[in-house]
Order: sequence, then structure tokens, then C-alpha cells
Amino acid sequence: MMPASGIYLNQIATLRSTAVLLLSFLFLCHIMNAQPLGDEQGARLTYCNPINIDYGYTPIPNFSTWGRHRATADPVIVNYKGDYYLFSTNQWGYWWSHDMLNWKFISKKFLRPWNAGIYDELCAPGVGIIGDTMLVFGSTYSRDFTIWMSTNPKENEWKSLVDSFDIGGWDPSFFTDDDGRLYMYNGSSNKFPMYGVELDRKTMQPQGTRKEMYLLEPWRFGWQRFGEHMDNTFLDPFIEGSHMTKYKDKYYLQYGAPGTEFSGYADGLLVGSGPLGPFESQSDPLSIKLGGFVRGAGHGATFMDNYSRYWHVSTTVISVKNTFERRLGIWPTGFDENDAMWCNTTLGDYPHYIPSPNVKAGYGDDGLSPYFTGWMLVNYNKPIQVSSTLGGHVPNNAVDELMKTYWSAKTGDKGEWIQTDLGNVSTVNAVQINYADQDVDSSKLGKFTNQFHQYKMYYSVDGKRWNMLIDKSSNKTDIPHEYIQLKKPVKARFIKLENIHMPTGKFALSGFRVFGNGGGQKPEAVKDFIVLRTEKDKRSAFIKWRPSDDAFAYNIYYGTHPDKMYTSIMVHSNNEYWMKAMDSQKPYYYCIQALNENGVSERTKVIKVD
Repeated sequence: MMPASGIYLNQIATLRSTAVLLLSFLFLCHIMNAQPLGDEQGARLTYCNPINIDYGYTPIPNFSTWGRHRATADPVIVNYKGDYYLFSTNQWGYWWSHDMLNWKFISKKFLRPWNAGIYDELCAPGVGIIGDTMLVFGSTYSRDFTIWMSTNPKENEWKSLVDSFDIGGWDPSFFTDDDGRLYMYNGSSNKFPMYGVELDRKTMQPQGTRKEMYLLEPWRFGWQRFGEHMDNTFLDPFIEGSHMTKYKDKYYLQYGAPGTEFSGYADGLLVGSGPLGPFESQSDPLSIKLGGFVRGAGHGATFMDNYSRYWHVSTTVISVKNTFERRLGIWPTGFDENDAMWCNTTLGDYPHYIPSPNVKAGYGDDGLSPYFTGWMLVNYNKPIQVSSTLGGHVPNNAVDELMKTYWSAKTGDKGEWIQTDLGNVSTVNAVQINYADQDVDSSKLGKFTNQFHQYKMYYSVDGKRWNMLIDKSSNKTDIPHEYIQLKKPVKARFIKLENIHMPTGKFALSGFRVFGNGGGQKPEAVKDFIVLRTEKDKRSAFIKWRPSDDAFAYNIYYGTHPDKMYTSIMVHSNNEYWMKAMDSQKPYYYCIQALNENGVSERTKVIKVD
């Protein structure tokens, strides 16, 4: 018979074993819930375009006679001492981030006493790095503007490098070559070309005269035509927004075209053997995003993350309250095995992972970026219920994947709400709340750092019993494009958003977007895909395919090489597309892919169009 002390010791040992098994089980559950499996925490964090920063309001009164609204554009991101610094048009400051997800705003007006009354305080800024010094310069055609310098921008420490930059420049950009020589590019015109010049890095004086870099060729490149549908209706196209990237021994000069108000706003690409050329124009843009919730990808800049991977930040288009109503997007970018530069905007307004060494860089065989999470939009055009509706700003506008349209409640009061029905119980990984500027206070001109949004969000599987999903009723930050990645996915059919506080205006949303998986089947591959190119204008083609009952959108991929179809167009709720973006001098290759709330189909067989 075991003594009493032995019984107790045996019970303790049993409890210890049970505890070890329980801890092991909990740890296993934690690992099983991690996504993606085996990645560090940084790889599991995600962002969604348009990026969620505290955009200021246009500071120009006659730019907002149709209504006060947020606006910025022409972004530059530089990686400086391991942090990312973001500058863009007329924000009365700049942002910095360590992870490209959480951005901290620093207030700073880059003006001198003699130009303190200028609206365009930092329009289309040029930002450069010389050694350990950051340079910032705003657009001007006079000698009134200062080139600023800092070795500690995180603490807002700036001083004048050159009080009045003699040659000026609109839409300037700086580039420091590997040999230390400094160059500036500039130009914003539908008449004159983009220019480049070498600068003395000590005096900032030009070394010789400016040289012509490139003038647009809309007669050849269809995407350069001016107009929402690339129809070049009443103006010649504009070239602007230069940026230089060097990779190996080649120089990749980027430029914006054809107009900032259009869905086809894009960054073109020139490739040369020297910083001032000569350059060869590339057939298709580096970055373009013609369809989807976020449209436009022009006037931007390329930068490298802390893992030696490339990204491209650019301007995206709203242009409702004013032509210059715009936001910012960030896209994975890189170079292929033949040193061809690409930028992947496909599903670029869906959740993507932030920079991480554990995400394989490159361009996926399915056309999707390895940074894409695989979380699909699960509430496109699904039923909506709301607390109230203002005029023609109908509820469905919040789920129609058009950032130009929006739903508005009658007030901005606490208790106004919107509810989206996912159609069936689905897995929800993330939600994006895109606030619209409806009836914004007339005093909102410029930057405000003391305003905030507050809300509560609930989920339900039956529309009767509700659970709290997110509680930001105590939030004190400005989150105009709020994106929330859930710590753990939930099963839900209904998501309800209740307003607590608006910083200004009515409770209005241009996009109430829910991401995850619908729990069903991916769509089948598209059938009967055809591309008809005309002899009359080989920049254009008509594309058509058999409609898929199991898809709500399609990605059309194209390029001038069958293995380099780096550009895509997203088409919602249609089975045809008028293509007007081609290089008239080259054959093209096309394929198509269907998508729904459960995933994407296989791409069709590539077809050649002469």
C-alpha cells in the first residue's frame, strides 16, 4: 500500500503533467491561429489602401467651393536611418513610421517669412538624401523657395541649406548617384518636357543647363491620352512628377501622366544607362490602377524597405469635390531576372502584409503579390441597412467599390449606423471604414491635429444576437480611412457600424469594406476570352468574355511579353472592357482571372494580339 505522502506526490506529478499538456495545447492553438504560419509578428501585420493617415484639408479656398474636403497627392517616401518618412502636397508637415503601418505626423510649415502667405507651402515636394542629410524642397518657378536640410527629421530639426534656390522647379525630385553626384529632375506641363540637371552638392548651383529628358508620345502610347477613358478629348496630356531609381547599372526614371483627375493616372517609366539619359521609353506604365475601389497610381516615388525590397507610393484619385481631391496608395515593386521594373497594383486595395523578411518578394505566377493576404472582399454589393439616408447618397454606395460615391446619414450624430449583410456566415479577418467628406465645416482649410473619429462595431451570425467586434468609443485620433485587422478572425454574417463621434460633417462612408472568406468555392476559370484589336487605332482594343455566375469581378492582365504581364485592369459586374492603353508599335499578350468572396480563379491561357 502506497503511503499517504506517495499518493500526494503522485497527484502532484499528475497535475504537473496535465499542466504541461495544457500549456502545450494552448501554445499549439496559438501557433495554429498565427497567420501566415511560422512568420514573425511583423509579417502578420497588414495595411490596406488608401493608407490610413490623417490627411489634411485643401488649404486653398477656391479649390473647395463645392465642399470642404481632405486632399493630398504627389507623395515621396524615403528610408532614412531605418525609418520611413512620407511627404506630400500641402500637409503643413510630414509623417514618419518604423513599420510602414503606423504613421506619426510632425507639424512643420516649410516656408520663410517672405513667402509665408503662399498656399502651396510644399506642393509636389522633392525629397533627397545626401550622405546623412535629408533635403526637402517645394515646387516653385521663382527663386523664393528654400531648400531645407535635416539630420534629425524625427525631432523636427530643420535649417536652411539654400535660402532661395536660384533655378527653382515645379514637381522637383532629387537623386544622389552611387558616386555622390547629385541630380534634380522637374517639369509639370502639357507643352514642355521633363528636365534634368546636375547640381553642385555643396552650393546647389546647376552644372550646366537643364537637359530635356522626355516628352509624352500619346500618338504611340494609348495610356498617355488625356481623359477618363483615354480619349484625349480636349487637352494634351500632362507630364509631371519625376522620380529616379537606380538598379544595378541602369537608371529608371519615372514620371506621372496624363492627368491627376483620371482613373488612368499612372507613372510611366524610362530606362537609361546614365542619370541624364539617353532613355528608352517603356510601353506600359510602371504603376497604373484603372479599376477597383482605389483608382489611379500616378505621380509617386519608389523606395526601399529595411529588407532591401522595393515599394512604390503614388497618388490615387477621387476628384469629386474638386479635381485635386486625392489620396495615397503604396504598392509592392521590384525588378525581375532581366532587370525589368514592375509595380504590382493587382488587388492593391485589398489587405497586404507590411514589409517583412519572411514574405517572399517577387511577382507571383498567378499575377498576385506574395504580400497579398488572400483575404477577399466579402460584402461587394451585398444588402445594406442604415439608420437614415441623406438625399441621393443611398446606402448601396457604401459597398459598390467606387470611392467617388458615398452613403450619408442625415446627421453626424451619435447613434447613426450602417449594417452590411455578408449573405451567409463568413470568416472575417479585417474591416476598412472609408469616411466621406459630406457637409464638412466651412472652417476646415488646411491641417487639423486635434480632431478624431469614434465608433463601435458589432458582429452577428443571425442579426439578432450581437457581439462587440471593435470598440473605439474612446479613440482620440483622426482615422479617415480606418483599417482594422482583427487579432483573431470571427465568423459572422452581419457587421454593424455605429457612429459615436465625427470630427466634422455628417456620418458618411464611401466604402464599408469587409475582408475575409465567404466559405464557398472559388470561381471557375473564365471562358471564351477574346481581344479584338483594330487596325484603325492599334492603341485600342475591345475585350469580351463569357460572364461567370460565380464571380463579381475580373482581373485582366496584359503586357508586351507573355511572361511579363505586369499590368492589370479590374472590372466589376461586367463582361466587356474597352482597352485604350496599348503601345501601337508592339504586339500584346492577355489573360483574365475571375474573383469572388472566396478567392481567385486560375488565369486563362495567354493569347497574343498583333
